[in-house]
Amino acid sequence: MMLGCECFCWQEHADVELPLLQPHPFSLPSPIPEWPLGQGFATGKINLGELEVVKITKFERVWSCSLLRGKEKGVTFYKPVGIPDGFFCLGYYCQPNDQPLRGYVLAARERECSSPEVYCDYDSDTDFPALRRPVNYSLVWSTDCGDGCGFFWLPNPPLGYKTMGIVVTDTPDEPNVEEVRCVREDLTETCEIMDTLLAADANTFRVWTTRPCKRGMFCKGVSVGTFFCCTYFVSEDQELEIACLKNLDHSLHAMPNLNQIHALINHYGATVFFHPNDDCMPSSVQWFFKNGALLYKDGKLEGEPIDYLGSNLPGGGTNDGAFWIDLPRDDSARKNVRNGNLESAELYVHVKPALGGTFTDIVMWIFCPFNGPANLKIGLMSIQMNKIGEHVGDWEHFTLRISNFTGELWKVYFSQHSGGEWVDAFNLEFIEGNKPIVYSSKHGHASFPHPGTYLQGATKLGIGTTDDAARSKYFVDSSLRYQIIAAEYLGDGVVTEPCWLQYMREWGPTIVYDSRSELDKILSLLPFFVRFSVENIFDLFPTALYGEEGPTGPKEKDNWLGDERS
Repeated sequence: MMLGCECFCWQEHADVELPLLQPHPFSLPSPIPEWPLGQGFATGKINLGELEVVKITKFERVWSCSLLRGKEKGVTFYKPVGIPDGFFCLGYYCQPNDQPLRGYVLAARERECSSPEVYCDYDSDTDFPALRRPVNYSLVWSTDCGDGCGFFWLPNPPLGYKTMGIVVTDTPDEPNVEEVRCVREDLTETCEIMDTLLAADANTFRVWTTRPCKRGMFCKGVSVGTFFCCTYFVSEDQELEIACLKNLDHSLHAMPNLNQIHALINHYGATVFFHPNDDCMPSSVQWFFKNGALLYKDGKLEGEPIDYLGSNLPGGGTNDGAFWIDLPRDDSARKNVRNGNLESAELYVHVKPALGGTFTDIVMWIFCPFNGPANLKIGLMSIQMNKIGEHVGDWEHFTLRISNFTGELWKVYFSQHSGGEWVDAFNLEFIEGNKPIVYSSKHGHASFPHPGTYLQGATKLGIGTTDDAARSKYFVDSSLRYQIIAAEYLGDGVVTEPCWLQYMREWGPTIVYDSRSELDKILSLLPFFVRFSVENIFDLFPTALYGEEGPTGPKEKDNWLGDERS
């Protein structure tokens, strides 16, 4: 299928010798330290059972595509180079042109379980090799624009094998079958499309990044780092013609040990800044309990004090509404707890495998005794609510994702109410060495990578609630003030989970706001030509504006076992 030049401009390397890397590859602000001794963490190679993989970060540019329409700056397609002897390419790499070169693809080799180099407890139940050459290639798409051509090839795997990625050339000659390897089907898992890298239009050539379909603490899918492309419509949950790898090494030998976890937190622990006008600061859980938090049981009017360790909280079970926590009944004590206590605040750390144990997620939870009222924005008007948005108990988090090949900080997840976003390391702000900055929003404590005002709701109409984030003298340095509360993969007894972590009920009572009366007052202030009916404006604000169930603790959140929402 041919695509005209009105949409794309392709740049080939032709006879010009191109540099191995782009001029501005990204590196963290400071060198990565030498980590404490361990088993397989940050050794450069990871054992997946029958396969051993390395991360390739050196590339040779094959083709660049600049979009002539729209604001996109196009993408570049790369061939991985510098692959160690004995390892084989699984597919090519692609990334946008408007960011530093910092991607990777995996290269693999078959290994014998008796090899002393890497621990392995996986034995194959088949006589077929783990890696095989493709039978041949199918041309997915090509373009002829000006002086150059681009050709995209899908390796056709032998029966019982899966393709891992696409090959790109600048000539119509079919690639050599030695260029890549296919992987035996039982060593793979399905993958799905993620971010769109290139899109001519809905019905022609499109390029996406990929990720394993199943992701979470106990999932085995390993991202290869390759891209997928096609000329037909693909839904987000559709099985692709390429696959990802599967980690069959149950020991997860590439995960950090306890000493290495502490070293990672000391080196990468973020500084969390709170808004200068926020009067709902965080505290430690123990401070919250010691200063009068009460446990209520359904059917009883009086709450009981909570032991400072949370040992009298009902553990286990599910959030069945039978129990909840509330502030002290005394007005003075209630106000004191509502304001929090920054001096006692610390980050509660959950460490878990990600992407089949090729990455480590260091999830940092912060507790605030109270979530303050929302701030509404309607056009140019900004209105501070009196009660709407308030609730007792607020658990928020951010996540550091670390590469287990090198120990490098790869990206950070910023949790924002019911969602959030992953931000690559090159888009982060750093305060000291390789320690990123997290901005916690006023009253709501959502996490953001940069200061500013962020709108939730009908953003195109300028209507919704705002999250205001700014630097101030109020902060917590998580590299110093933290407590590791869980790291299940280390085994029983290595990390002692606190009693309060087993409390699965709500950390605050359910609240229903009288939103209509407050919004009626707001509507009366609007000019007639921008006035909405009460019913219509209700639809434009986040649903949480009208009522709040008490929040649950970290272990009841989806991302405790699963991947982050993005």
